[in-house]
Amino acid sequence: MSPTGPRGDRLLAVIGRWARTAGDLLSEYYQAPYRRAVAQARRDQDDLFMILVFSDLMGVPNPATYFTLELQPVLLERFHEWHTRMGMAHSPLEGLKCC
Repeated sequence: MSPTGPRGDRLLAVIGRWARTAGDLLSEYYQAPYRRAVAQARRDQDDLFMILVFSDLMGVPNPATYFTLELQPVLLERFHEWHTRMGMAHSPLEGLKCC
């Protein structure tokens, strides 16, 4: 128990909860306008990364093929979502039929 007694402890707890709530609200107020722009930038980076990883399979020379080759099995799960978002009805890779 603190020197202020049980009433002081409860008051401090209430003030602490209020301060956390106010901090969360201010954080949300500041971050909300940028959320869409950040999500779009992340999608653009993911798309560029997918092109880099699968470019060799599409016939585009890739200087980093040695390093991206082991990422292909990991990213294959997201490949269908990526090529449909890019506007390709079917897989652009001849050996990979995901649709």
